[in-house]
Amino acid sequence: MKKSKSTEKKNKSNDVGLKGLPFLLGGLFIILWQLAVDILKIQPYILPGPVDVMKALYKERILLLSHTIVTLSEALIGFGIAVVLGVVLGILMGYYNIIRRMFYPLFVISQTIPLIVLTPLFAIWFGFGLLPKVLIIILGCFFPITVAFTQSLLKTDEDMDELLSVMGASRWKSFLLVRIPQALPGLFAGLRIAVTYSIMGAVISEWVGAQKGLGIYMTRAMTSFKTAVLFADVLIIVLLSMGLYKLVEIIERKITKNIIY
Repeated sequence: MKKSKSTEKKNKSNDVGLKGLPFLLGGLFIILWQLAVDILKIQPYILPGPVDVMKALYKERILLLSHTIVTLSEALIGFGIAVVLGVVLGILMGYYNIIRRMFYPLFVISQTIPLIVLTPLFAIWFGFGLLPKVLIIILGCFFPITVAFTQSLLKTDEDMDELLSVMGASRWKSFLLVRIPQALPGLFAGLRIAVTYSIMGAVISEWVGAQKGLGIYMTRAMTSFKTAVLFADVLIIVLLSMGLYKLVEIIERKITKNIIY
């Protein structure tokens, strides 16, 4: 018993060490970055140091916050719609073979068109309001959600299917009771990928034309050679993506903790 407890403590300490490794490497990178800027005397408009970036972040905090709210709102709206569409179509393609054969190739083809190409077209067709931005986000998020969920639904537990069939369960009931719960890890894998795409899609759509948002603020900072502000903008985009990714992980643990796979 003592050996097992000591082994468990050792494993926990190893896990903590591994989790802290990315932060250690990140801190080392920031220190080397600042040293390189100071020693080589690089001009701030070419490459600002982390200190300059944090100063710009604090100085422009109110303006950056207003732009962040706009981008985050666009991302959440588009992501929410993509989740609903992805789950519904994933269920339909997982249950009906004919629907999967009809739509799956179209989804694959749609992903061969870069979003950066569609963004100006959507701006021409739908203007510079919320609609074209939400559409770009939906296109970016929809595919990973739908494909991940569909593929997970197709992975059958034959023993469980046979057991439910013997018990008189219909095909739809077996699908509902077995397939969907077992496919949740795959669905959340797609959601984790898609939620980071939502921020990226919002920023890309704002590059083409917008009144507010981190994307348009980034282009303004770039054209005025405010490189430190540009880096602060990028930092916020990274933090938003990481925060949403972590939020999806937390929701996944809450939902799947009582499900036996």
